[in-house]
Amino acid sequence: MKSQDVVILLKLATLEDAEQDSGSILRPREPESGEDPYSVRGLEAALGISKTEVSASIKRSLASGIAIKDRKSGRPKPNRRQLREFIAHGLKFVYPARPGPMQRGMPTAFAAQVLRGSLHSAGSLINVWPYARGEEMGQSVEPLFKTVPEAAERDERLYAYLALVDAIRLGNQREANLASDMLKERLG
Repeated sequence: MKSQDVVILLKLATLEDAEQDSGSILRPREPESGEDPYSVRGLEAALGISKTEVSASIKRSLASGIAIKDRKSGRPKPNRRQLREFIAHGLKFVYPARPGPMQRGMPTAFAAQVLRGSLHSAGSLINVWPYARGEEMGQSVEPLFKTVPEAAERDERLYAYLALVDAIRLGNQREANLASDMLKERLG
């Protein structure tokens, strides 16, 4: 697996979540691109990951069992239980994150809205994904994929998932457990 595989699987989860919230079986086409959001082109437009990488990622995820094909639509979808387990117990070892130098960017982990106020920290430094249009200053954290800040800016649900993932990657045991519990709740 590659780090962008997790980003793509989380995007697929957000698309499923949106479908369930709207009560619709088939999600309408995205107005910006006119593409089916589940298609390789739709995922490319939403995530900034090339069609070739999206296609290869889906193949890897299906082969590993962390994604499955939907019986009705034939679309790839995350195997949520497997994805939760991988993120909670393996991701921080495979794709560790370490706070870097101070930089302007987009808040992540416990500085993101989804986790803000969940834990009180002794320090005042926040973690950010380096991002030119970011408004916060904090310790930089390398995102799972270089286009994560742009994708998170366009999709609030994806932002929440990715911030929780970063809290697991960065946090100590207590922080990682809190983020993992919240992720389990959101992923169902």
